[in-house]
Amino acid sequence: MSMIELQGLKELIESISRERNLPRSAVQAAIREALLKGYERYRRAQNMERRQFDEDYFDNFDVQLDIEDQGFRVVATKTIVEQVVNSDHEISLEQVKDMGGEGAELGQEVILDVTPDKKEEFGRMAAMQTKQVLAQKLRDQQRQMVQEEFQDLESSVLQARVLRFERQSVILAVSSGFGQPEVEAELPKREQLPNDNYRANATFKVYLKKVSQGQQRGPQLLVSRADAGLVVYLFANEVPEIEDEVVRIVAVAREANPPSRYVGPRTKIAVDTLDRDVDPVGACIGARGSRIQVVVNELRGEKIDVIRWSPDPATYIANALSPARVDEVRLMDPETRQTHVLVAEDQLSLAIGKEGQNVRLAARLTGWKIDIKDKAKYDREGEDTKFAAARAKAAEEAARLEALEDEYDEEYEEDEEYDEKMALGRDFEDLDEDLEELDELDSDREEDVRR
Repeated sequence: MSMIELQGLKELIESISRERNLPRSAVQAAIREALLKGYERYRRAQNMERRQFDEDYFDNFDVQLDIEDQGFRVVATKTIVEQVVNSDHEISLEQVKDMGGEGAELGQEVILDVTPDKKEEFGRMAAMQTKQVLAQKLRDQQRQMVQEEFQDLESSVLQARVLRFERQSVILAVSSGFGQPEVEAELPKREQLPNDNYRANATFKVYLKKVSQGQQRGPQLLVSRADAGLVVYLFANEVPEIEDEVVRIVAVAREANPPSRYVGPRTKIAVDTLDRDVDPVGACIGARGSRIQVVVNELRGEKIDVIRWSPDPATYIANALSPARVDEVRLMDPETRQTHVLVAEDQLSLAIGKEGQNVRLAARLTGWKIDIKDKAKYDREGEDTKFAAARAKAAEEAARLEALEDEYDEEYEEDEEYDEKMALGRDFEDLDEDLEELDELDSDREEDVRR
């Protein structure tokens, strides 16, 4: 069998495998595919009379690499036929027997060496095409491996190291586990923490938000330092009661990048337990704040409020507004989840928080729309009347909409009855026409009999 030499093939495979963290089999597959593309290009150039090849024309061709002898050959799978129509896909039984295939039969497939005779010309063209295709194929192989490696690690936390900066994004090196090669991940500006110092080779814990698919350029791992999942992981890693499922995290509200630079990042986390002997808040804070301090340090000084979850909405809302002291929680409209929280005048600013951050996070944590009110100036009767009127108006609007739906349903039913009647009328008309045709046929027969 003929072969085209590729000097340094073995060293090329080894170096690409080492530099791109790809197995040698993947590199060999990419080189074979690139060489096959080179063969296609060569054939198209040689067969100018065949203006256009079908998309799957070269599917029966392949490239075999000879690593030891450092070369490759092109082979084709052909079907044995009695009369050859397309020599690229077929071979006659007589030709196969001439090549020593005495036991061959029609319909069988044989693999034949079809390496071009003009090796120098083909080798030069194949090398040019290989350079263009190989880089893309290797990138595709690498992206597929990264996707398979990290797909199951989405929504988990990884250790990362700063590599470089691209525009406003930080490019990090992350690994899927001990001994695994590092790959690049992107930390966009919106996912960064304002207090982080992203200097070269600095290490951080990051939350893997998404593993991108497709052929987009750049890192395909999107990581975050601002996601609430990072806070959940840090507490679960630091508090044994959470890992043992004695204490559970019910909800987290995080504002890692506040709308104003005068307000720092802050998180509220609601915890609960079914064990009466365990204080879930105390378990998360630890002795003298030792456990929560580890989390705060990892998040570069971010403020964290750990509050007790409660099945009673009023109690839960009061806890969520910590550290403010709440006097009363009035659930004004449970359906639309609106509530008034009454506090003393000296607690107003604390309950609302700097630029509204405290009440905003509490509302996000509980799922209720919270309106902070000064207890001394609160008009209880006036607010009750206002909400009662709003509920009455909403009920009236709901009744109006229901009446419209009923009216529409009645019209629709009438339309259906009309359609049925019309269809039935058309059926009777068709039947009358058929009977008239039968009468005419009978008359014609009687006339024939008389004659």
